[in-house]
Amino acid sequence: METLLQDFLRWADPVAIAVFAASGALVASRKGLDVVGFILIAAVTGFGGGTVRDLLLGRTPVFWLRAPLLLGICAVVGVAVFFFAHRVESRFKALVWADAVGLAIYSVVGAETALIAGADPWAAVLLGTITATFGGILRDILCNELPLILRREIYATAAAAGAALFVVLRVNGTGRDAAVVAGACLCLAIRAAALLRGWSLPAYRPRPARDYPDGR
Repeated sequence: METLLQDFLRWADPVAIAVFAASGALVASRKGLDVVGFILIAAVTGFGGGTVRDLLLGRTPVFWLRAPLLLGICAVVGVAVFFFAHRVESRFKALVWADAVGLAIYSVVGAETALIAGADPWAAVLLGTITATFGGILRDILCNELPLILRREIYATAAAAGAALFVVLRVNGTGRDAAVVAGACLCLAIRAAALLRGWSLPAYRPRPARDYPDGR
């Protein structure tokens, strides 16, 4: 069981980057960018969260500079979506679900990386959430779209919950494999429920401003 989980996590890392890269390239297709733009947005989406995490932790060079294969994955995905975006977009729902799996994986991977680097538990939860979500934030900013994390849709909340459960379990002595599975499953369950049931966080409802008498 332990070996299978380790093998899964080792392969899940590049797969999750590829999925995030594809989601970024799809946004590039809606914006009508050229092939270089596709590659750039794909790489930013795939690496953004982990890059911000590593910089905050003072880890240099950042993870993808030590693994050029990952940059190659983003480039290949960006070019592929450039030529076949019309086919990928027809399967966008499947991509959204794959993105949910990537979100679940990176929420715990980011939190674990932070714990190993010596971060406090609360900081590890925050960095796990950043790892899972900031690539999408940077993508949306570059493409002039409202970041998903600022919308009502439950996304960052799912990542934070998964990272928090993982950290709580690890701090209290639970084995790594059990903590990884529990945290990732919780994140995926919350994200899946939000997608299936249309769950969202309550939004602020504008109210008439209060008028004060003169002199107050």
